[in-house]
Amino acid sequence: MNKIKILGSIGLISTATLTLVACGKGNGTNSEGAKTASKFPVETPIKDAKQGGTLKVAEEMDTPFTGIFNEELQMSQPDADVMSPGQESLFDTDDHYKINDKGAATLRLNRKAKTVTITVKKGVKWSDGKQVTAKDIEYAYEIIANKGTKSERYSSQFNIIEGLKEYHEGKVKTISGIEMPDGENGRTVIIHCKELKPGMAYVGNGYIWENAAPYHYLKDIPFTKLESSDEVRKRPLLFGPFQVQKVVRGQSVTWVPNKYYWRGKPKLDKIIYQVVSPNSASQAIKSHKFDIARVVNNQWKQVKDTKEVNFIAKIPLAYYYLGFKVGKWDAKNSKNVMNPKAKMCDKNLRQAMAYAMNTDQVYKHYTDGLSFQIPTLIPAQFGDYFDKNNKGYTYNIKKANEILDKAGYKKKGKWRTMPNGKALTINFAAKSGDAIQEPIVQNYIQQWNKIGLNVKLVGGRLTEFNSFYDKVQHDAPGIDVYMAGWTLSDEPSQAQLYSEGTMQNYSRFVTPENNKLIAEMDSQKAFDHKYRVEKFHEWQKYMVDQAYVVPTYNQYNIDAVNNKLTGYSLKPSKINYDHPMWFNVGFVK
Repeated sequence: MNKIKILGSIGLISTATLTLVACGKGNGTNSEGAKTASKFPVETPIKDAKQGGTLKVAEEMDTPFTGIFNEELQMSQPDADVMSPGQESLFDTDDHYKINDKGAATLRLNRKAKTVTITVKKGVKWSDGKQVTAKDIEYAYEIIANKGTKSERYSSQFNIIEGLKEYHEGKVKTISGIEMPDGENGRTVIIHCKELKPGMAYVGNGYIWENAAPYHYLKDIPFTKLESSDEVRKRPLLFGPFQVQKVVRGQSVTWVPNKYYWRGKPKLDKIIYQVVSPNSASQAIKSHKFDIARVVNNQWKQVKDTKEVNFIAKIPLAYYYLGFKVGKWDAKNSKNVMNPKAKMCDKNLRQAMAYAMNTDQVYKHYTDGLSFQIPTLIPAQFGDYFDKNNKGYTYNIKKANEILDKAGYKKKGKWRTMPNGKALTINFAAKSGDAIQEPIVQNYIQQWNKIGLNVKLVGGRLTEFNSFYDKVQHDAPGIDVYMAGWTLSDEPSQAQLYSEGTMQNYSRFVTPENNKLIAEMDSQKAFDHKYRVEKFHEWQKYMVDQAYVVPTYNQYNIDAVNNKLTGYSLKPSKINYDHPMWFNVGFVK
């Protein structure tokens, strides 16, 4: 389940009634919401379900979803959300993210032979009735690695597979390391690797792709036109419990049961995902317009007393962050390249901006503690990989000023200049979001202004979600700093996000030390858990010091669920992205 996704906005609503606050000690202690959410269950009560019914799910956004119904090309969380009723990974997991044999396919690792064997179960069929085959697994790798698709899923991690690098570079037409012993129409694939990695027994490891793509359905579409095709945008073929009945572009998707689904018939007759603006999100929850809706955290007090709903909650494997642009993506050589002359290449400047951020106070003030500051890029959910002793950047305006003074950023009037005496203007890109996004962004700009940094919003305003990521992904000129977020894979390897050879390293930082630490955390020595933990702690210490990417916050996800529903869960083994949770959801008898 390679489910690193770009976190979506929850929706921009009027900020007229909100004012920018100077978050002092009096405002920074609110956490009642978090105390309440921590007591909520992670799934609805288990009851007998009846057959039938239409389920309505709210997708809270301030912008249309892009509607890419293909895992190999898809990057945004909103697309993953609306696709979830039909999407299914090849593998199921336990609640510790370890792959088991209960899914559509089985996985066998042979460290001595350096092979990964994937066998699809008989009867696992696409929604047109065709068996999922070995070629469908291999074709998914082709979509990712062929430069014609420009897939952001491609990463140098995949070069562990024999022949994949050569295929990506266009030197060969097939991937030599992917063997189909029973032919393309067989159900077994043997992947020959240069070595196996410690995380390969777990989903989201970044080295094994965990999805298949319908070769028979897509094979005649050129790779360059695949993403824009109707077969991906309007009529996707999937092997999950539901299939697409209707797409209203960017607004809604209607799903009906996949009659060929290998586990059997789902409980529901129909699932409708509908985009809704958070102008009306809290009202929609209170009026029961939707059966499932995510609570907008700053609106928690408005909905907490709603009757006939079950609130379920979980802190997701996710985080938001501040990124500093220090280079560009070299598409020809498929790697990130730093620019030593980039404005944000000075560590002192990055550290000072991090210390000036009053993140903890701001989010406690606006969300009652439901959103909260995190110290490092490894979430606490990763257990001992998380360095609990690393405190990250806590608000310290005095230290921020001292760093800038010592580094030669002298004040010339209101603003500081660069050490060479030239004027310094920092262009800051932030995407549109929920009601508190605008005041929080303006708060950070005000904080940076306090230390003499002239920070301005790109375009003078928040940037629409899809446009924001298009600019960040393609290194649009004029962006020095940006705020974004990730939903993470379930295996903690950092190669997918921060290695030299991944397009998703949007900051574009590349250093010998970072390369070394990432290689070590996924090395053969890292099969020793203690060694791997040490490397993760070293990497966190390094990343906090370098501050190329500074984590800001995570949050409780609270869902308001119709109390007549059963089977809805946020457990890792049942979560609705890539796992068959929707198969189990139904209305209570």
